[in-house]
Amino acid sequence: MASDDIKQAWKVPEPTLRRLPWYLAFVKLMKGKGEAFISSTQIAKEINVDPSQVAKDLSFVNISGKTRVGYDINALVDVLEDFLGFTSQHKAFLFGVGSLGASLLHDTGLSQYGLEIVAGFDVREDLDGSMINGIPVFHMDDFPAKQKEYGATIGVITVPVEKAQEVTDRIIEGGIKALWNFTPFRIRVPEHIVVQNTSMYAHLAVMFNRLNSMNH
Repeated sequence: MASDDIKQAWKVPEPTLRRLPWYLAFVKLMKGKGEAFISSTQIAKEINVDPSQVAKDLSFVNISGKTRVGYDINALVDVLEDFLGFTSQHKAFLFGVGSLGASLLHDTGLSQYGLEIVAGFDVREDLDGSMINGIPVFHMDDFPAKQKEYGATIGVITVPVEKAQEVTDRIIEGGIKALWNFTPFRIRVPEHIVVQNTSMYAHLAVMFNRLNSMNH
């Protein structure tokens, strides 16, 4: 990603960044069906957002549609993938090889979106030296040495909640620049560290709450 793209990406509202992968997934489906052009109205209808919102979201991306024809699908796929950072591989370490951590190591889809988990770390001795889906697992004590070897920039945190902050501190100290936190603990980090919290439990709470309100 060029420096201008990075500056531009910082200005993009988070709701837009959340919607752009939805657009990309739909446009790729249409590409697979052999379609050549797609309009913001078509995208809006499929994603269930307002057409003006789609046009506004896509205005952050360096592409323009043609009147009455729409966007060139091949170009739109390429531009969206590049803009979202899916075309370059980001090396990641995963911390906490429990059931969730192991399932993420098995998720081959992540690498298609630019996240390459190159190693896992855990405190259990029996996991040290094992392989999961071709990815090596090491003891947590080996992290500093392996970081020098691999140079990962992203840490995926799937440790037990009571270990979340302790592990966070250790991996930031080791040079990790961004954290994808799957624990329900709101980790504390220095300002220069990027954090994305993905708490399945929080999403469950929202779903249950909405389900209950519909039933009453």
